[in-house]
Amino acid sequence: MKLKPNAKNYLFAAACLLLLIGLAAFAGLRQANRPVGQVIVTISNEFNNYFISEQEVTALLTRNGYQRLEGARPEELNLKALEARLKAHSFVREAEVYRDLAGNLHADVRQNRPIARLVHADTRRDSYLDAEGHELPLSPLFTARVVPVARQGGTPISATFFRDSTGRRYLEVLRYIDEHPFWRAQVAEVFIGPNGKIAFTQQIGDQRVEFGFPENISEKFAKLMVFYRQIPPVLGWDTYHRVNVEFKDQIICE
Repeated sequence: MKLKPNAKNYLFAAACLLLLIGLAAFAGLRQANRPVGQVIVTISNEFNNYFISEQEVTALLTRNGYQRLEGARPEELNLKALEARLKAHSFVREAEVYRDLAGNLHADVRQNRPIARLVHADTRRDSYLDAEGHELPLSPLFTARVVPVARQGGTPISATFFRDSTGRRYLEVLRYIDEHPFWRAQVAEVFIGPNGKIAFTQQIGDQRVEFGFPENISEKFAKLMVFYRQIPPVLGWDTYHRVNVEFKDQIICE
């Protein structure tokens, strides 16, 4: 029986598909049995932070050189365990460990990033705060340019303060500052008073800004921007020493 042209095309396509599946299975089997070639570390650094180095990542993966990965057989690798080892580092936010078709082992790391520095009277006790309210240690590799945060009166403040229902409102203020380049550059230091009200000093201008409680955050910063645009250009930056934006529809200057 003579096959029709369409049937021939279908048979040819099926044969090609089976061939591709066979080649893919062969390549996968070959890759699965191939020893590790290189260990390639990639650190995502979109914010120009340098809190963890390629050498540190490699040291974590190899237990400071005691667990050699190059040349290791596939059955000797536990990729999930290697990922967990990386994620245990304070400055690693996300980590993925995988092998490529050439047998190389890849470790892709995304760094955790601080948004504030918790200040103590003894600077050796200072630490960073990330956007989720978790504490990060200071790093010998890099000093982040983030806003310092302190309690008025010198009482130490810990990261746990920012993780309950009340403290997360203060964390929102710090997030707002961090997410807006102008405020990140302008706010010099944030203080939390005994009454819970926020105040901060500025990089430009001698005014102390009284922000009040952590509510209506965007509206208060909008009012402060009105002050910057209308008052200092006319009267100068040193005319007032106090600017209060805590009350609705008011800017109080003294």
